Amino acid sequence: MSTADRSYVAFVEVAWRRHIRLAMLLTGDRWRAEELLQDSLVKVYERWRRLSRLDDPHAYLRRALVNNHTSGWRRRRRENLVADVPDRAAPASDVGPDALVLRGALMSLPAKQRAVVVLRHYEDLTEREVAKVLGCSLGTVKSQNAKALDKLRHLLDESSYAVSR
Repeated sequence: MSTADRSYVAFVEVAWRRHIRLAMLLTGDRWRAEELLQDSLVKVYERWRRLSRLDDPHAYLRRALVNNHTSGWRRRRRENLVADVPDRAAPASDVGPDALVLRGALMSLPAKQRAVVVLRHYEDLTEREVAKVLGCSLGTVKSQNAKALDKLRHLLDESSYAVSR
């Protein structure tokens, strides 16, 4: 194994733990998150010799995750027909009801707003860093974040009212 390959393997070991949650928050599903992260890591590997010399290859991976998710979302926008309806729903996760309500509210946001919220508040990036990752202006990040937070507040207020009734 070459030195570059060894450094890539070390990067993947750290990156997987660091970025799987971001992928889960973007996709809302563990299996799609793993697939998204794997696809993004393949793209990183294809460019590893150049990326390994950068200060922060994690930033490149984060951008690849968001871009790949957006591309996948655009491809899946159309209705997918299936021959058979599943007998059962997917197994419920072992998280609490508040986390499920929050995840549901987060998944109801449009893809770009969800990406802004996740990068800004979960990944704790600055507005400038989010703009750079998403390839948009600082004003777009600010407005998308404000709209997303307003919608989340509204959805969470409604769900807490529905739960308390």
